[in-house]
Amino acid sequence: MSELNTQITEGMKTAMRAKDRIALAALRALKTAIQTAQIAKGSTTTVLDASEEQSLVRKQIKQREDAIAMYETAGRTELAEKEKAEIQVLAALLPSEMKEEEIKTMLEAVIIDLGASCKKDMGRVMKEMQARSEGRAPGKTLSKLVGARLS
Repeated sequence: MSELNTQITEGMKTAMRAKDRIALAALRALKTAIQTAQIAKGSTTTVLDASEEQSLVRKQIKQREDAIAMYETAGRTELAEKEKAEIQVLAALLPSEMKEEEIKTMLEAVIIDLGASCKKDMGRVMKEMQARSEGRAPGKTLSKLVGARLS
């Protein structure tokens, strides 16, 4: 069992004991998403690597952010607050994000390594940056910095 699966299981136990329905719902949804991804790769015993698991957590957070926007548009603030609380539970499972200065330093090294010089190299640079940052750098930030540097 992966470290994330262990964290989810322990978090679910804690949430059940504390009768924390919001945390329990968020963790159950994440566990289901992980199991679905495992089945898609072969079976429930298939082990996902850390980057795949982090991607699933981020996807769950993104779903909740989208739901928040819809709820706030519809004037359903109580549901938006529930989604925000679930995001906090899920965000605690992710590694800490890189600071912008760390990303810039890494970006310079990647550009030198790949010999990138123009906007058409952005795809290669983005792919390498995502691999090197191991999911710790937000995609929007990466895209903004890479685009600004290669323009």
